[in-house]
Amino acid sequence: MNKRTFLKNTALMGIGSALSLTGVSAPAQTFAPDAEPADFWDHIRSLYDLPKDFINLENGYYCVQPRPILDKYMAHIKAVNVEGAHYLRTVQFDDKKAAASRLAKLAGVADDELIITRNTTESLDMIISGMNWQPGDEAIMATTDYGAMMDMFKQVSKRFGMVNKMVNVPLHPKSDDEIVELYAQAITPKTRLLMVCHIINITGQVLPVRKICDMAHAKNVPVMVDGAHAFAHLDFKIPDLHCDYYGCSLHKWLSVPLGAGMLYLNKSHIPEIWPIFAEGAKGDTDILRLNHTGTHPVATDLTIGDAIDFYVGTVGAQRKEERLRYLQRYWTDKVHHLPNVVMNTPLESERTCAIANIGIKGMMPKDMATTLMDKYRIFTVAIDTPDVKGCRITPNIYTSIAELDAFVTAITEMAS
Repeated sequence: MNKRTFLKNTALMGIGSALSLTGVSAPAQTFAPDAEPADFWDHIRSLYDLPKDFINLENGYYCVQPRPILDKYMAHIKAVNVEGAHYLRTVQFDDKKAAASRLAKLAGVADDELIITRNTTESLDMIISGMNWQPGDEAIMATTDYGAMMDMFKQVSKRFGMVNKMVNVPLHPKSDDEIVELYAQAITPKTRLLMVCHIINITGQVLPVRKICDMAHAKNVPVMVDGAHAFAHLDFKIPDLHCDYYGCSLHKWLSVPLGAGMLYLNKSHIPEIWPIFAEGAKGDTDILRLNHTGTHPVATDLTIGDAIDFYVGTVGAQRKEERLRYLQRYWTDKVHHLPNVVMNTPLESERTCAIANIGIKGMMPKDMATTLMDKYRIFTVAIDTPDVKGCRITPNIYTSIAELDAFVTAITEMAS
């Protein structure tokens, strides 16, 4: 049965629209550019089912779906459950290709440079583990990079004898040049790969990725970008960054259900990477040879198009970034000057967006997070590293000013 016949039959059963990604439905609601901001964000909040017994300021780990996305997701699950293997053996690969194509358009890259993975860890670990490392080869990363990537670098070091070199990115840099120079000084003729965060996950600092990439390329070093917290958070296109590899998790700021990530590779690097799971039917230059994952929850892939509709059509990329930056600045401007408060995130707007990290002198991060939850009913995450001690605070577009005022009150009382 071909795809057209399949979709015709499923449409008669009332499930065709849930399964097809090639004819994506219109966004849930579109607002005029001159819509009243307060009314707009109140409406956006009304689209979420939120906890009533605590305030969630830990959206950096996982951004829950608003109902327009969640309803489509549940419909996809039910539709796939009706069709079962019939769907999996007929059109699932066409639908995944359509989802990847929509992601590629959103990211500003060619269809044959991007694949859907399960998360950032899978995306970037595929690059780290898939390179042909030789003894003495070097990789550069920062002490604030994500643990899963650091663990993979340690594993390939132990396995192949390559060397990992660490840099310390300052919490409050004086300039972009200061950061770029840190990475530049670490490069040697043996450097094979440089990894950099687009947004540092524990502090929310936005790094000057394009400047770092241009510097590294001048020294013939490819750059892999950890974009876990940046994609659909900041308004950008991947080619703007001049990077070689870019990985992210779609369950974060794009609000896709758990189980979907994305990996971009510059075409020239595709033949150089070994896949996690072998795919013998594809040629060395075909990016799909890196995309064999076995049977997986296809409903998640089907929901990617619905999430893009909500992000682009209902909210708007630029409007979302501006709102997230506004929410962060709203609370940080009220507390960063207080006695005993420690800001672990730059105060300059261009160096941050939604995420910020705050500590209190004399209080362990875990005690700070526990107090915020138990006493004030505010959920955050404790960050306790040698350089960063505090709680990561991450509002989302549904976060209200009243909730941030409650957080400001809590910090003010705790710091005093």
